[in-house]
Amino acid sequence: MSEATIDLRVWRQFVVLAEELHFGRAAARLHMTQPPLTQAIAQLEAVLGVRVFDRSRRHVALSPAGEALLPEARELLARAQRLPGVAQAAAAGEVGRLRLAFVSPVGFELLPHWVRGFRAHSPGVALDLIEATGDVQLAALERGEIDAGVLLHSPGFVPASLASLPVAEEPLVLAIPAAHPLASTRRLSAPQVLAQPLVLFPRRILPSIFDALFALYHAHGQSPQVAQEAIQMQTIVNLVAAGIGVAWVPRSVTRFERSGVVYREWAQAGVPRCETRLVWAQGQPRPALARFVGFVREQAQSPPC
Repeated sequence: MSEATIDLRVWRQFVVLAEELHFGRAAARLHMTQPPLTQAIAQLEAVLGVRVFDRSRRHVALSPAGEALLPEARELLARAQRLPGVAQAAAAGEVGRLRLAFVSPVGFELLPHWVRGFRAHSPGVALDLIEATGDVQLAALERGEIDAGVLLHSPGFVPASLASLPVAEEPLVLAIPAAHPLASTRRLSAPQVLAQPLVLFPRRILPSIFDALFALYHAHGQSPQVAQEAIQMQTIVNLVAAGIGVAWVPRSVTRFERSGVVYREWAQAGVPRCETRLVWAQGQPRPALARFVGFVREQAQSPPC
């Protein structure tokens, strides 16, 4: 026996003898004869270089070193006993860590609902939340830096290299400066809307929605007049409030109640819609991710009010 090979059986023998303080009774509890137990304790003491028991023909007692070791040995045995359960829980996705990236509009409604529900559903899984644009998420997935992402895109647009789950669909609505005449216009006409300067996200952020918006303008013989580009939806809305222009945003962004901004739906054929989709790498997902995917699938079938 070496220091590296003091196995759990020896520590259990030590603990039982420490509880019985009698080699015969300890051997009976361990379902072994006394000589092998005596030999095992002697070898343990040889490896440790200290006596763990003071013993004579009639008396066995823990030494100071043995008293110090006893709670540690008990904890070691208790932790070892828990290991199969930990492994089984990890295999079932009940414990672990999940790195989830998301685009900012998801943070207004869906994400808080998911986080609250998944914490109750799987308290042993820690969620690392990373706000990132779609292009950043796709690169991070390819490098294995995140486990899953939540993207926005035009309905039906699915990254071919990824497994995915559609979870929600919503229209784009207009964010209009509150002081702008369009904010109080009862019916928005195409010439009025399409002539306004735009605050718009770069194409690389939401390419399918960017293209759908340009198609809408081109269908009416117009070209978008982009006054300012911005990446985050909060920034876009803040720029609208400052009067830079109008913006097309997912309807969920209306939960961001920014003073100086009015949100209006435009009942016009061809106004793009956007789909929220959970994406992850192809192949068998890690257990914690598989559990999260199942949870999101259930939520998508019964969305929040």
